[in-house]
Amino acid sequence: MSRTLLRIDASARSDGSVSRDLATKIVDRLRPATVIHRDLAAGLPFIDDAWITANFTPAAQRTTEQAEQLALSDTLVSELQAADTIVIGVPVYNFSIPATLKAWIDQIARAGLTFRYTADGPQGLLKGKRAIIAFASGGTVAGSDIDFATGYLRHVLGFIGITDVSVVAADRLALDPEATMANADAQLEALAA
Repeated sequence: MSRTLLRIDASARSDGSVSRDLATKIVDRLRPATVIHRDLAAGLPFIDDAWITANFTPAAQRTTEQAEQLALSDTLVSELQAADTIVIGVPVYNFSIPATLKAWIDQIARAGLTFRYTADGPQGLLKGKRAIIAFASGGTVAGSDIDFATGYLRHVLGFIGITDVSVVAADRLALDPEATMANADAQLEALAA
């Protein structure tokens, strides 16, 4: 049983979202003691020059303004650090992830906090965590040559140390919604709780 689960919803839709419905089913199946929910529908700020400058300034030398610039990022990183399981609801928009999810990734991929550079290359600092991607698309098949979402997410999660990554896919909704959802439900049943 998951102790603390971080749920990320990236769909712009609040009602009728298959990725949100899948994420809910996954959370219900895992029955975590605590759920931290981060809904990205309203968006997150994109990183900019001020953010980058603040991020590369040593914490002890940051101005009040720089600390404020990184406050949301610090919160997002803390949520990720606190969770032992991460469930990410991912609708496919134009073959990839929504811009809000990319903004979240940019906010949490921070040298010294979620990864570090070593003589042997980058090393993820969030080891021992599990991630489950609730993937929904009209016709982009998960893992296919035109799926630029799941491979990217596996890479980014691995980069920060999360290598136990599963995908529950509802990936042919525009072609055969009933069979697609039956297949996704079978994948849910196969998930270890």
